[in-house]
Amino acid sequence: MKWSGRIGRVLGIDLYVHVTFLVLLIYVAHQAYRARGLWVDAFGAVLFVAAFFGVVVLHELGHCLTARRFGIPTRDITLLPIGGVARLERLPERPGQELVIALAGPAVNVVLGVGLYALLRAPAPGQLLGGVRLVGGELLVNLFYANALMAVFNLIPAFPMDGGRVLRAVLAWKGDYARATERAATVGQALAWAFGSIALFKQNWWLLVIAVFVALGAEAESDFVRTRAALARVRVGDLMIREFHVLAPEEPLRRAVHLAAGGFQQDFPVVIGEKVVGMLSRRRLLAGLSRGHDRTPVRDFMAGEFPTALVWESAAEAFQRLQDSDCRAMPVLDQGRLAGLLTADQLSEHLLVRHFARAEPTIATSMPAAGERPGGICGHPPATPSSGA
Repeated sequence: MKWSGRIGRVLGIDLYVHVTFLVLLIYVAHQAYRARGLWVDAFGAVLFVAAFFGVVVLHELGHCLTARRFGIPTRDITLLPIGGVARLERLPERPGQELVIALAGPAVNVVLGVGLYALLRAPAPGQLLGGVRLVGGELLVNLFYANALMAVFNLIPAFPMDGGRVLRAVLAWKGDYARATERAATVGQALAWAFGSIALFKQNWWLLVIAVFVALGAEAESDFVRTRAALARVRVGDLMIREFHVLAPEEPLRRAVHLAAGGFQQDFPVVIGEKVVGMLSRRRLLAGLSRGHDRTPVRDFMAGEFPTALVWESAAEAFQRLQDSDCRAMPVLDQGRLAGLLTADQLSEHLLVRHFARAEPTIATSMPAAGERPGGICGHPPATPSSGA
């Protein structure tokens, strides 16, 4: 995520903290200090937030390690003021897998709750640790209730909480995955409106932030799955651009400027012979130009690590990799050789045409068959499909 900094690595998973989390710590410390004017209160409040977000990390690790058992790696975990976000490499393949992964997080909270309760009931060291005081109560007591609240809150059937994914998994067990996502997202948005109404009535602005987060998360999840479903039966080779420009590592950045100004292309594969060794994105190109490096070799600003797609693979899988990249295009390989370029614009145009083809039967009848060359859309050069979807 943008505006996030890496603070470590846990069990092979990068851990990030969003800058707004630091704002939360400052706010909590300030509010605690105002109560009695004591710095020890501010320290205690920060200690509690840190301990609680330790619980959040364990909760997210429950998801991640369970997903790993199903062969699904995790990109990273990011801590936000409203909780944690674990980014999996891909969605689970079966509803049963998603159900287990979604329930793994709350299961961690249950285990932690039992452990905290046992610790508080133990004569020693429970009394010693439980006696750490905070403004408004004891550290472990507050942590016990916060952990329980977190488990219950996450089971609310609304995206992006775990309960929303549990609901989708149940709905998708004997039905369509995309349809199940839409229905689960609708439930989530309805709950978000309810939360928002209560927040405005009670003037609880924190609940209002959560309501907005739930509404946006449900909509984003629905859009993402709908897009994947639309691209699932389309091959990358059907959408890729076959006519494009490449750059050599030793060419100056001004060469990329000349090519970008004279055509549609904004991201360029950097090649040595037939091997792709880098990608020069528009963002990297502009960064170089802003520093006055128009004569600098492309190799100094290209990305050495970049996603690629294969001609025969599903466009849905390539779409997810492209979405996670800072480039709006990625090389398409055929037996290790550069065969084309898949761009975000091509994917958007395919989805747009598909949408209007469903809305207008007359458009659908005029669409080219697989293997034919369709006309350009919105002024962009046409893609050349290699086979049917």
